[in-house]
Amino acid sequence: MTQAEKEQDNGKEKEKERDKEKEREQRGVKRPIAPPTIPEPLQEQIQSNFVIVIHPGSRTLRIGRATDNLPLTVPHVIARRHKQSGQPRYEDAWLLRDGLNKPESNEQRQNGLKMVDQAIWSKKMSNGVRRTPVTAEQSRAHNCKIRPAVLDSSSRVKWTNTAHQPPHLIGEEALYVKATDCYNIHWPIVRGQLNVHSGPGGSMTAVLADLETIWSHVIQKNLEIPLKDLKYYRCILLVPDIYNRQHAKELVSMLLNNMGFSAIIVQQESVCATFGSGLSSACVVDVGDQKTSLCCVEDGVSHRNSRLSLAYGGADVTRILFWLLQRAGFPYRDCQLSNRLDCQLLQHIKETLCHLDQDISGLQDHEFQTRFPDSPALLFQVRLGDEKLQAPMGLFYPSTFGIVGQKMTSVQYRSQGDSEDPHDELYLLATHSKQDQSSKCATDRKAISRPGGALDNDMGGQGGIGELSELPRGSGSSGAMQGETDIGAVQGECLMGVGETEEPLSRKTAIMNQFEGKALGLDKAILHSIDCCASDETKRKMYSSILVVGGGLLFHGAQEFLLHRIINKMPPSFRRLVDNVEVITRPKDMDPQSISWKGGAVLACLDTTQEMWIYLREWQRFGVRMLRERAAFVW
Repeated sequence: MTQAEKEQDNGKEKEKERDKEKEREQRGVKRPIAPPTIPEPLQEQIQSNFVIVIHPGSRTLRIGRATDNLPLTVPHVIARRHKQSGQPRYEDAWLLRDGLNKPESNEQRQNGLKMVDQAIWSKKMSNGVRRTPVTAEQSRAHNCKIRPAVLDSSSRVKWTNTAHQPPHLIGEEALYVKATDCYNIHWPIVRGQLNVHSGPGGSMTAVLADLETIWSHVIQKNLEIPLKDLKYYRCILLVPDIYNRQHAKELVSMLLNNMGFSAIIVQQESVCATFGSGLSSACVVDVGDQKTSLCCVEDGVSHRNSRLSLAYGGADVTRILFWLLQRAGFPYRDCQLSNRLDCQLLQHIKETLCHLDQDISGLQDHEFQTRFPDSPALLFQVRLGDEKLQAPMGLFYPSTFGIVGQKMTSVQYRSQGDSEDPHDELYLLATHSKQDQSSKCATDRKAISRPGGALDNDMGGQGGIGELSELPRGSGSSGAMQGETDIGAVQGECLMGVGETEEPLSRKTAIMNQFEGKALGLDKAILHSIDCCASDETKRKMYSSILVVGGGLLFHGAQEFLLHRIINKMPPSFRRLVDNVEVITRPKDMDPQSISWKGGAVLACLDTTQEMWIYLREWQRFGVRMLRERAAFVW
């Protein structure tokens, strides 16, 4: 058959079909109407270079575009000029803190040091020989004779020029403000939370204004983004694992309403750390400058039961190092913890000399320089022994820090409620309990005629919000109340045993207060956090992937030291189940201090984050309810 004949046959078939359709229409049979094509909802393509990731720390702000390889690192400090002449000068403390000058502080510090010395002596070196202890008197005899050498008549370091009287100074410029200048020095974040206090600049409004000024300055000057263009940018904000709901709400409001970002995502530091390191599950140990937080993360979900925050970090190690240096006759005798430039020097000495390698023993000579404004550059020699190992071991024996009467351990408590969010988890829990009550009452009515049937009034007192024993125990990720259970009861179980949940509420509160007043060592805190996971399989995953981030444990030998302590103290039952306990300190050879920020940048590039964005108009209309609806963790 030729092509022309084929086309002719096709034309005839089409004519026949048209004739049949006309016949159907004449008979009243209509052709079915095809439903219109519904277009798929268009998803706005997010450009990562228009997303700014902000990781605010107690001492350092890390900020940058999501497309940057590394964040911009700025000291998180601001100097504000006095509004009136003769105004008293105020400066937030750096290394000093409350609870150090109590009568029991020195005794506690000495007892902690004895435990550190015992631990050092009990562990043999790699050659099988025990370390020979070195006393502070051996170092002191040499160091007291040391006199500094002058390197240069000028240190070439200058005070910040304040002749033009700027209203505020940020970062390094704030650190080098002269004490006689009329400026107050503020660190807006302390131990991971907003630095709200009763002193000058300590109100919530003042702290938020400091943060807005610092972040706006860095975005405009360092990232070279005009503030008027922030309406084209989005923001990813990293918050602590144990977050203050009021603080998080105020920060989101500041970023959207005041600074003018078009949208925001709020995510926890531990989850971002797993994204940045490329791990699906890990027990994240974040040792910062002023706090240490622990949390078990599984498939991007932070297990609320496992969250723990310890009120000590790298700054406490620096302070105890200074105390040990003084015992050893530190040759720089003018060093003071109240001087921020001396604090910087001590930080540098700690990062340079301290270690956790027990094979390094004996007395060793070291050098350090001092370069301060209006002073010559000096070179000091110092002879040190075990002080370099004793100081970082304070993280495992926190009584060495000598902190008395302070809350040292924090857990995640249930929200106290927010007037702007009436349908919060308290509402959901109450309605859930009422539904359980009504369903059980109906069941009891059916069974009342049976022997031993329960009466309706047997339900009295159950299902109340205040009863910790009635709260759900699951720690999966299926729903608001199952995904993150109340930490009070679960932490109590881990500490006291399962039977303790029947204690009166006042008893539970007293036990939790006692727990929070005690400082857990880093290794014990890791074991406790993992033990609060729901299943043995989850615990096994966590033991095989302990991720250490932050800058507080950047010591030579820290990975092996921590691994040894975890293996020795983990429950015997898990030693058989866990094939390989692994401590990861440098995933992909990345800087541990930037891993969480990098995870925030990765988050910006994921397609799954589309539904997590909170837009400005939504926030202005619904407020904090958007955090409950859109946050990747249970608000």
